[in-house]
Amino acid sequence: MRIAVAHTTTYRSDPPARAIQAVRLVPPALRSQKILAWELRVEGAEAGLHYTDAFGNQVALAASHGPVAEVTITAEGVVETQDTAGVIGFPAEAAVPVVCLRETALTAADDAIRRFAVACRRDSALATLHGLLDGLHETIAYRPGTTASTTPAAAAFASGQGVCQDHAHIFIAAARALGLLARYATGYLLTDQAQAPAHHAWAEALAPDIGWVGFDPANGQCPTDHYIRLAVRLDALEAAPVRGVRLGGAGEAMAVSVQVQEQ
Repeated sequence: MRIAVAHTTTYRSDPPARAIQAVRLVPPALRSQKILAWELRVEGAEAGLHYTDAFGNQVALAASHGPVAEVTITAEGVVETQDTAGVIGFPAEAAVPVVCLRETALTAADDAIRRFAVACRRDSALATLHGLLDGLHETIAYRPGTTASTTPAAAAFASGQGVCQDHAHIFIAAARALGLLARYATGYLLTDQAQAPAHHAWAEALAPDIGWVGFDPANGQCPTDHYIRLAVRLDALEAAPVRGVRLGGAGEAMAVSVQVQEQ
């Protein structure tokens, strides 16, 4: 399948401010996706430094030379995808996989999550991960507006509701509680629903002899050819498509537009 993406993020500062941002908006080449065309543009700042981080993500550092009132970051292109049942395999990465056992503020497991994880344990790591996938999809309702970007996994699990970020964080917390390596993934999802968010998040876990496998508890499935993977890190804050700091300015507003369609 060929999927076209147009993703624009605009930051406005009043009064103008200096800014520097790490942009993870270039999808990597994987067994599940081939990049046919992709362009990253930054207006109001200069993306002069590009590098690949320890998790294999392509990162651009965008910095303004002085105070600016508006910065617009646009990523667009076409990706050819194939259904690999969520299997990514073993892509080349500098990070040691065991780092994906590291707990973060957003993925800390409490006693309730640990009990849930134990109840989902099966006779193999892969079967256990699918148990977590099915259990979370049945347990945590998808309800936008009930959590925030700073809501930790334990709070979302206790409330029994949340969005894709919360489903992914709880899955990661539960997997790590069982000693399974797991991390957070961001990307795009092609859907048939006009109101469904095109920018999406899910989890990846390491299965012995298979490699990294994607799990999307919000939709109760492993990623298919309707998914484009952008970046992976330990949690949503680390894997954010755009993350940075600003100096000056009393207030900031952000507007995001994402369009995903089959070409």
